[in-house]
Amino acid sequence: MILLSSKKRIINFLIVLVSGIIIFFLGLGTTGLVDETPPLFASAARAMSESGDWLTPKVNGIFRFDKPPLIYWLMGFFYSLPKNEIWDSFGTLSARLPSALGSLFLMLIIGDTLFCWPQKSDRQFLTPIVASLAFALSPLIIIWSRTAVSDALLTGTLGISLLLFWRRMASDNNDQCISAWVFLGFAILTKGPVAFVLAAFTLTSFLFSQKDWETLFCKINPKKGFLITFLISAPWYVLELIKEGKPFWDNFFSYHNFQRYTSVVNNHAEPFWFFLFIMILASLPFTPFLFHGIFKSFKDFFKSRKNSYKSSETLYTYSLCWLFSVLIFFSISATKLPSYWLPAIPAAALLISNSFISLTNEKKTYFYLWIFNILILFGVSLSFFFSNIWLSSINDPEMPNLVSDLITSGIIFKAKLFFSFLTFLAIIFFSLKSKNIFFYLQISLLIGQSFLMSPIRKLADSSRQLPLRNISKSVLSSREGKETLAMIGIRKPSLHYYSRQIVFYEPNSKEGLINLSDRLNTDRRENYQDQPDYEYKSLLVVIDDYSARQKHWSNIKHQKLGEYGIYNLWRIQKSDLNKSSKLLMNSGYKPDWKNRKVEKF
Repeated sequence: MILLSSKKRIINFLIVLVSGIIIFFLGLGTTGLVDETPPLFASAARAMSESGDWLTPKVNGIFRFDKPPLIYWLMGFFYSLPKNEIWDSFGTLSARLPSALGSLFLMLIIGDTLFCWPQKSDRQFLTPIVASLAFALSPLIIIWSRTAVSDALLTGTLGISLLLFWRRMASDNNDQCISAWVFLGFAILTKGPVAFVLAAFTLTSFLFSQKDWETLFCKINPKKGFLITFLISAPWYVLELIKEGKPFWDNFFSYHNFQRYTSVVNNHAEPFWFFLFIMILASLPFTPFLFHGIFKSFKDFFKSRKNSYKSSETLYTYSLCWLFSVLIFFSISATKLPSYWLPAIPAAALLISNSFISLTNEKKTYFYLWIFNILILFGVSLSFFFSNIWLSSINDPEMPNLVSDLITSGIIFKAKLFFSFLTFLAIIFFSLKSKNIFFYLQISLLIGQSFLMSPIRKLADSSRQLPLRNISKSVLSSREGKETLAMIGIRKPSLHYYSRQIVFYEPNSKEGLINLSDRLNTDRRENYQDQPDYEYKSLLVVIDDYSARQKHWSNIKHQKLGEYGIYNLWRIQKSDLNKSSKLLMNSGYKPDWKNRKVEKF
């Protein structure tokens, strides 16, 4: 019997593993980095790998204190592997692997947790797979698990930590397992104190809901655990604070943690209910089952207050505490971004699996939920049949041919075909009263997302990022005497990443022109690999079409070296730039770059 269970566990593990590889890894390094944030992470990580300075992240000659170093260390490790430039020609595989691996490992832990601790006497082989796929097929997880930023790694490390905490509390043995605290330390090294706050809120609210909270609290071994988490996460913060002092404190703690939470940063102001909307979006197309799972979990929790439940049967109550901890914490935050919801998606996936279990015994609820879900699928399908209505509203100046490219590439047609097929399939399985309709549709989505997402990624890359890669190559081939490089108008950190040069970014305003002239004389950056010659007679300028038509820029005498998409490459003599700058200053304009955060993305 034990051998049979062990075999089933391995099979379950392999099914989840293969599904995760399909979702997170296929074609992971076949497209370039997407501006703006991913190139900043990738540049800092590659700089660590190539310079040997693994303590302080730097991008474009400037300290980058936005995030702690674990994401940079992992990216840098992959950049340091032999022959990296051969098997990772775009540099994106190394940058995206930490995100993909974080999501894959969390997906495996979700499945294994439900397999080892089936809820409500559920012994179905499919439930762990359904929960794992509910997590991995979330639209937000599909996007961020392939993005070179720290959000998916935070979700992975924090999610694994929280599940290991629950497993420890649900376990009957008394071993001193501290792995949950280890992963909590990793989460703090990924995103900062927010990881500890979310874990503390989840555990506190769960323990408060349990009658035997003292026993459960002792099981997680807090004294030893806090010490381990501190020893893993604190040294880098202490060393960085000693080395860099006030700039590190002001930038990381004051701005990126306290100020982001208490005030609106970068115009990311959203209403209080914003994350309720994101919760609906993140669980599509199975959002009705999330709300049913939440309702069932609340109902079961109130039952457990009357009847004694085993701690091993509290996973869905724990998931509720987890979900609402994230919801409440970030709803209070002044700055709101869709990615803030990612740490709640594992809990949402577990609650969806609760709905999957419950519906086998609730025929009436089963009927209404599937009718609602079929209508959602039909609505998505219909939106692609009437795509001409919303396609006309797309106006991206960086991708002027996007609409025509979407049509000629056949992506819209494929989307019509796929969602029509999915709707038809749902109707057939619903009419046959299939108990596993949920699983069958998930498998269809698993296949379909690779069928649709791969061409979408390649189209976006060729339209938006290929011109920047090509112009970076042109910069390297056209450069004379280590000329300084500047980018005017649209700011793209990938230019720095692909050219490996210091880039001065300025707006296309008149002040931007004066700033560039002034900075070439006073703003000295150190680049670990290629130091520009700031005294050289000319400079290279990458400028977009709109900015190039501005009179104060077009009047500067320049040599056009190439045109790539909406970007132009110019060579400008410093004397001509300085002359234009003086004329503007005589008209009353002044440089303002010292009064703002230079190149703040």
